[in-house]
Amino acid sequence: MTYGAQDCLLVIDVQNDFMPDGALAVPRGDEVVPVINRLAQAFGHVVMTQDWHPAGHASFATSHAGRAPFQTTTLAYGEQVLWPDHCVQETPGAALHADLCIPHARLVLRKGHHANVDSYSAFLEADRTTRTGLAGYLREHGVTRVFCAGLATDYCVAWSALDARAAGFEVVVIEDACRAIDLNGSLEQAWADMTAAGVVRATAAQVLEGHPAAPR
Repeated sequence: MTYGAQDCLLVIDVQNDFMPDGALAVPRGDEVVPVINRLAQAFGHVVMTQDWHPAGHASFATSHAGRAPFQTTTLAYGEQVLWPDHCVQETPGAALHADLCIPHARLVLRKGHHANVDSYSAFLEADRTTRTGLAGYLREHGVTRVFCAGLATDYCVAWSALDARAAGFEVVVIEDACRAIDLNGSLEQAWADMTAAGVVRATAAQVLEGHPAAPR
């Protein structure tokens, strides 16, 4: 099965710091790499995202005296989970996984580079007003359906999927091409939110067979 110009595979944050030995490890995060490599062969249009924080980013627990990773704080735009320092610009942890093989990817979109605003979504940053420009890029290329894969299901994947739906795209999240952090029930909530928004939940096999909306 080969997907056409109206389809784009969005590969989200498959970076070293999100691997099992990384600074912000996603359990079994490395398992998505071979699945995504297989999926990418079916898509003529692939976009990848890369978390790209400056040192001392506002989302880092180390930027807030007395605070620890996974606690929350309030920033100018609202509640913010505090993370371990991760995906710092120009560090090995910020690099895409070495085994990720998508030479035909058209765009690598870097997000989270504003020092005072976190960015989970590939479309809209955590202040919910700063746009990345991805929606306009996809529209200019005639894309109407976005397939999401990568890390982590309950954060950057889910936020990207929900914002893609809000921007008017059909959205498929490829469940076995993602892995989750699952912080305090975040995975269950993410799937509930995505389902309510009309996001299709599919397996890589269904996508590769050309039936991403097949019943599970």
